[in-house]
Amino acid sequence: MRRAVCLLSGGLDSATTLAIARDEGYTVHALSFRYGQKAEREVEAAENICRVYKEVVHKILAIDLSQIGGSALTDNIPIPLNESPSGKIPVTYVPARNTIFLSLALGYAEVIEAQDIFIGVNALDYSGYPDCRPDYIEAFEKMANLATRSAVQGRRFRIHTPLMSLNKAQIIRRGLSLGVDFALTVSCYQPTANGKACGRCESCRIRLRGFADAGVPDPIEYDCESGILSE
Repeated sequence: MRRAVCLLSGGLDSATTLAIARDEGYTVHALSFRYGQKAEREVEAAENICRVYKEVVHKILAIDLSQIGGSALTDNIPIPLNESPSGKIPVTYVPARNTIFLSLALGYAEVIEAQDIFIGVNALDYSGYPDCRPDYIEAFEKMANLATRSAVQGRRFRIHTPLMSLNKAQIIRRGLSLGVDFALTVSCYQPTANGKACGRCESCRIRLRGFADAGVPDPIEYDCESGILSE
């Protein structure tokens, strides 16, 4: 039995990644985080996704990155709305987030004797985050195989990034082909109190553009009173 740890944020990328891992024959152990993010609903989304796949083991870890702050997702910094990418790393970047998440996934994988870790990072439709690049993933995998007892004893790790070279429309089509219910996913950086997506943050705008390019409707609700759905 091949086990894999899959990082699951509750967004459409991670939901598709989990479906890919299952499709490749892995027994999936999904790992989600309450890390002090403003979008707490994404954890609820991750739970709902895992309820669909009853054989998936789901673990939620609590780490409070708001204690160090430095990001609009975890700190008292406004989330940019209706802004076009500037070429700079945006304030929604969470310092060292993927390094922290992958490190915990690595520890979990070592304990359950899994050699494969799946993460839904993407080098095309992303916000310029440095910890989503292929060379970062390659460097982390190299570190994982230097720093763990499992690897030293011959059980080497592999970091899988099946979405790395896909654009958002391709990711959506891939997910649909695997039966992913995107109505369960949350992409918004700051959902409204009634659970609707704002439609104005960069993550919502990328998502909306992806569904438009894929030629299929986005099944989630948006806050129409905010004047969104402009793309």
